[in-house]
Amino acid sequence: MSNFIFNTTKSVVAEAGASVRMADIAGGLLGDRVVVVTDKGVRALGLADAAIASLEAAGIAVAIFDDVAADPPESNIHALVEAVRAHQTTGILAIGGGSPMDVAKVAALLVGGGERLADVYGVNVARGPRLPLVLVPTTAGTGSEVTPIAIITTGDAEKKGVVSPLLLPDMAILDADLTLGLPPAVTAATGIDAMVHAIESYASISANNNPISRGLARQALQLLGANIREAVFNGRDRAARSAMLLGSLLAGQAFANSPVAAVHALAYPIGGHFHVPHGLSNALVLAHVLRFNLPATRDVYAEIAADAFPELADVAAAERAQAFIEALANLGRDLRIPQSLREVGIPRDALPMMARDAMKQTRLLVNNPRPLAEEDALAIYEAAF
Repeated sequence: MSNFIFNTTKSVVAEAGASVRMADIAGGLLGDRVVVVTDKGVRALGLADAAIASLEAAGIAVAIFDDVAADPPESNIHALVEAVRAHQTTGILAIGGGSPMDVAKVAALLVGGGERLADVYGVNVARGPRLPLVLVPTTAGTGSEVTPIAIITTGDAEKKGVVSPLLLPDMAILDADLTLGLPPAVTAATGIDAMVHAIESYASISANNNPISRGLARQALQLLGANIREAVFNGRDRAARSAMLLGSLLAGQAFANSPVAAVHALAYPIGGHFHVPHGLSNALVLAHVLRFNLPATRDVYAEIAADAFPELADVAAAERAQAFIEALANLGRDLRIPQSLREVGIPRDALPMMARDAMKQTRLLVNNPRPLAEEDALAIYEAAF
């Protein structure tokens, strides 16, 4: 067995309705002056209210930062750092999707360690320490609550990553009640995002691809494949929502240690330039990237096909990988996810620029099972158009 390192969040609480007990669950960790990080949408839906009320009832001074944007820019980080310092914060609680969690992770690091944002981009550059940090996802997709990664938009459209085990929070709380009202389109896109994490982690050629990540990826696909349709079309099903949250977390643990690859690399220019949500960006290129990878991944995809789609166990092994890709494409159609770049407003003349930008994601492309050049990226975008 090859050597590997596996890092994950220290504590995970999976409990529907946990937010109403936030002070009991996390108050001792967060301290007596807490900043709650979220976004306007989560705030408007009242998803953070129970946690805030619990903390305040326990005598904890709470400040709320809800200015996080989708594909958060550096200005979000700087503003939150100022707010955290002004509040003399003892701990940060993030409630939301990947953007609030990523912003909270980086701010906790910068305030706790006194570093500048420009100095922590890259892999294992940050020195730390960071402030106490608790993350509560409101979507089942990013897995940010168990990943040592935060993605920030720099300049007009380019994305950069802060990657360090220091970003792993002290606690992740999976409260399925916070996802019950998630719209079908968001549920579908974020669910596909979680499946992409599991698939790319399992197939990654990273030197740190390891048996723990592979086992978690397969369990994630089993949970996600079995529950995504129910979660999308019967969103009040608490059992399905809980399974999706757990599947997303397991996929996050997998790719946090065995990193993702070309699907994400090609998704970033879609989100960065055209503000398409990350999960949908992944979904738009997923099947096309997997078809490109197929000559190098036929056996790998065949191994996991029946995890997501049990009926594929009856397909001949030689045909199972191709059937897996087509099943994923059909799943996207069944879930009513847009099927082409043109459907989300991307013009054809933008494709060469996107291909050039995708090639900047060397941190991801190095993990892809098949080498991918700029002309390959352009061909994939053309197929997705």
